Amino acid sequence: MFREELVQHSHREAERLQKRIARLKSLALKYKRAEVTQNLLLEISNLAAHVDSPNAFFSEVHRSLNLLLPADNFFVALLDSSTYKLNIPFFLDEKDPHPNTIYSIDAISETLLSGLTGYVLKSGEALLCDDMIFDQLIATNKIVSRGAPCHQWLGVPIKVNNRTSGVLVVQSYSPDINFSEMEIELLHFVSYQISGILERLEHQEQLEQAIEQRTKELSVAYDKLKREVFERRRAERLQKSLFEIADLATSNIDSDSFYSEIHRVISHLMPASNCYIALLDDRLTRIHFPFYVTQNETTTPQPRTTCDGLTEYVIKNRRSLLLQRTDLDALIDAGIVYSKMPELNYTQDVYQWIGIPLFIHGQVRGALTIYSLCISQSYQDKDLDLLTFVSQHIATAIEKKLSAESLKSSYEQLEEKVIVRTRALAMLNQDLEKEVAQRRKAEEQLVYDANHDSLTGLPNRAMFMERLTQAVKHIRRHGLDRFGLLFIDLDRFKLINDTLGHQQGDSFLIETSRRLRLCIRDNDTLGRIGGDEFVILLDCISDTCDAKEVAERILTELSRPYELANQSFTSGASIGIAFSCDHKSDTAESLLRDADAAMYQAKSKGKGCYVIFDEKSHQQLVKDVELEIELRQAISNQELHLTYLPIQNLKKLSTVALEPRLHWNHPLLGKVKQAQLNNIAEHCNLITELDIYLLDQLNTDHRALGEQSLGHLPLHLNISGTHLKHKHAVRQLKNKLKQSRFSPDQLWLFFDEKGFILDTDNHINAFELLKNLKVKLGLTGYGSAHSALSSLTFLPLQGLKLDSSYTKHLNNEQHLKLLKAHYLTAQALELVVFVDGICAAQQKETLVKIGFDLGQGQALGEVINLNSITKDLVCA
Repeated sequence: MFREELVQHSHREAERLQKRIARLKSLALKYKRAEVTQNLLLEISNLAAHVDSPNAFFSEVHRSLNLLLPADNFFVALLDSSTYKLNIPFFLDEKDPHPNTIYSIDAISETLLSGLTGYVLKSGEALLCDDMIFDQLIATNKIVSRGAPCHQWLGVPIKVNNRTSGVLVVQSYSPDINFSEMEIELLHFVSYQISGILERLEHQEQLEQAIEQRTKELSVAYDKLKREVFERRRAERLQKSLFEIADLATSNIDSDSFYSEIHRVISHLMPASNCYIALLDDRLTRIHFPFYVTQNETTTPQPRTTCDGLTEYVIKNRRSLLLQRTDLDALIDAGIVYSKMPELNYTQDVYQWIGIPLFIHGQVRGALTIYSLCISQSYQDKDLDLLTFVSQHIATAIEKKLSAESLKSSYEQLEEKVIVRTRALAMLNQDLEKEVAQRRKAEEQLVYDANHDSLTGLPNRAMFMERLTQAVKHIRRHGLDRFGLLFIDLDRFKLINDTLGHQQGDSFLIETSRRLRLCIRDNDTLGRIGGDEFVILLDCISDTCDAKEVAERILTELSRPYELANQSFTSGASIGIAFSCDHKSDTAESLLRDADAAMYQAKSKGKGCYVIFDEKSHQQLVKDVELEIELRQAISNQELHLTYLPIQNLKKLSTVALEPRLHWNHPLLGKVKQAQLNNIAEHCNLITELDIYLLDQLNTDHRALGEQSLGHLPLHLNISGTHLKHKHAVRQLKNKLKQSRFSPDQLWLFFDEKGFILDTDNHINAFELLKNLKVKLGLTGYGSAHSALSSLTFLPLQGLKLDSSYTKHLNNEQHLKLLKAHYLTAQALELVVFVDGICAAQQKETLVKIGFDLGQGQALGEVINLNSITKDLVCA
């Protein structure tokens, strides 16, 4: 019994040991498989970091996968993002042939997108598909059956930049081969490596495209720079050639050397191996060739009578010609050239021929010709233009040369007759010397006149700008040096011209230039660049104080009285100052512009002062210009809107009239009201356009005012006095009032009292014209300019609108007395008086006690906005 138990115990122990051995073998196999898997994954990762193309990588991936899982049926599908077509860079299958051998590229893509591959691509999720899942997908029409039936199908998406760009697929046809989560994770790792390769290759392609694009841009810039350098060198050669031709005209060399030098100059500009100059005699009947050079072995043509040669053809046509071989043949075949003397024809070997007429002494006296004998030496239209331009200078040089030779010949003839005509020769020499001296003096005078002001003798704009340009160049080379620029505009010059006459105005300018010379050093430059505009270049100053001292001396000197037409006349000046700096962008024009801008700032400050240019002030000017443009556009686009300020009876508090006011909803400045609008418009010379716009908008609001039972009320229109300065402006205002849809007796036109004081005569004349329209006239802001009471007696006025400042000082006893005086004056003259600026009930009560009946302000009703009323009615 004990023995049997011992045997059974031994069997159980043996079975336990065998199970333990089997488990240890299984663990060893797993560890070995894990080690192999890890090594293969490291190998795939290293391969992904160094591979240059996905196709090479796919082959190595398949080899590695075969060591870990059955991958005899393996393929990769990638999506082209630009065409959305699938392609198969790697395919291996036991049953199905490669799709490239069966379908076209489009058919492959369509086939894959409709099957399991397309399903994974669209869903972006891994799919392990067996027969049951496959049948479900078929039944729900999510896929179409493609390829041979398989036991299991595993697809993993390949994602690049968070978008699915392909699918990695393995499949098995045998029931013994099954896939699990481990295979899915393995394929996920491989797909991640593939996506890394695709991203790297995509970035590499983008980098190469960017490099290629930049290379093209640099190439274009280089070509442009080459062209600019070529054109600049060409221009330098042309300028040098013109200088050389000008020097030849005054040189004392013989004729052969003279024409040889001209040929040398032409050769620097273009190929001129075949060239000649032909000249006509004084009778224009014979032609000779003072210069002739050719590659052929022909000799210089002898002088001959003019005939029908090519040279005569150019002279007859009086224009430059570029003739090709076909053109020459056509002229010869048509009998236009060489029909009378065919022996003159030397053009059999000529490929191109250029002929330029030479204008000497005002008529065509010859021709300059170059030609080529082979296609390698080709001329173009630009060569024709260049040679035509140079020929003008050559003709001038030849003209001077012929004149010099003629003069020399005259001298020789005179020398031959010196014995018999000594006295006559002496007189002739004297006359010639006088002529030469007069010509030189005339030339010097012409040069002087071209660079100086004819009235004051100062450098003119051209000469001053040249010196200013040289000063700017000097500053760029010597950064420590500095200069100042003063722009001087005289005050009251127009008044002198208008009252004393232009002759006294000239005397005024001459005296001013003399005084300005006293204020500067010898090395400074004083110039006159306009009617009453002077400029000073202060060379080599050490500090801004130097320029300020000069400006103060000038203001002091010009403030002294002038004696003009036996009268003492006082003037002044406004001065703008600009200084050089080390900005590379500074030019003579920009510095003069800055000084000019500073001068205008001095004028705006009241004249008789100087202002140093400030970049911030310049930027403010730029903003003012931008604001002017915006206001013009706002007027043009009808973006200004009307509101109506009620004018009330102070006792009954009933509205007796309306004052239309404009406002502008500016995107940056916000709501710009009428007063600010007037300031902007006056600064931009748009005040008349603003008033015309107001009258047009009133016509637009006519119907809406009637609908609100406001159409019968009088309208107080504040009109600028600018309308009254010119007949054209007055006529425009009259025409616009005639077009008004309101009756004339409803319209009150109020003009500012300050404008009336500054321009009384024009106001009186214009008021008489406007009175005929039967509109009511009045002055606004009355009391601010303190015009004489007597002026009210000869103006056709019906009303006054007191300045708003009076209501602000009602606690002041003197102001109350002044208000009572205005009230009594208005009653005596039978004028209607309106009080502006009533902001509080206490003010209204005080004004009523004085006797005033009518007024306007914040305390007398709210502003009427027709647009808001219309919207409220629509909403109701």
